[in-house]
Amino acid sequence: MIALAADDLRVALAGREVLHGVRIALPRGRWTAVVGPNGAGKTTLLKALAHLVPCRGRVELLGRAASQWAARERARAVSWLGQGHEGAEDLRAWDVVMLGRLPHRPWLAPPTAQDAAAVEEAMHRTQCWDWRGRPIGQLSGGERQRVLLARALAVQAGVLLMDEPLANLDPPHQADVLALVRRHVAAGGTAVTVLHELTLALQADDLLVVDAGRIAHHGPCTSADTHAAVRRVFGGRVHVHEVAGRWVALPET
Repeated sequence: MIALAADDLRVALAGREVLHGVRIALPRGRWTAVVGPNGAGKTTLLKALAHLVPCRGRVELLGRAASQWAARERARAVSWLGQGHEGAEDLRAWDVVMLGRLPHRPWLAPPTAQDAAAVEEAMHRTQCWDWRGRPIGQLSGGERQRVLLARALAVQAGVLLMDEPLANLDPPHQADVLALVRRHVAAGGTAVTVLHELTLALQADDLLVVDAGRIAHHGPCTSADTHAAVRRVFGGRVHVHEVAGRWVALPET
């Protein structure tokens, strides 16, 4: 089954077309990493799939046109993790994560015991439980990122869309996040992540290679064609090698 699809998807920002007739089909139950040069349109593509920016063309979520989903219903089905955090700096980490439960509650209804349990579980999974009472403005960049990831997980959505989820994280915590994504997919979920770290992106199931607002390639991370596409969009300055049973992207000097 296809989790997310787009046909002739076009997005214009400030009067300039950023995505040019994109057509994709991302399968359910797989982890797709989106890679490409700076300014290729990766973040814009993810936002269009999440229905966060105006676009032309057709976007489908789980076989239904995105426009046919009620906003609350879509918010329960798709969880979004964007870059950075906008909001009150005095909000406690707990309150930030609890925002992920809003799609599950009636308007102005207080959190339930089920909401609290989901938040606690998410904060334990991202190892940010110990600072649940601290204001978000007092956290380091890495600590804040783990809180935002917990908010995305607290939604308990089947589809995770994450834009640079590894930002500000040290290597051990980057590995922890990738393990969380892998477990989500193993449990039947779907993940789409924009990543700049090519070697880490190659741990996904599939790569979606974006270049100049178009799809340059979509295929398994293990495929030689995929590795060739990565090399091509980065101007021949990146090569993919197998090292100790894993694919590693190394820059050419």
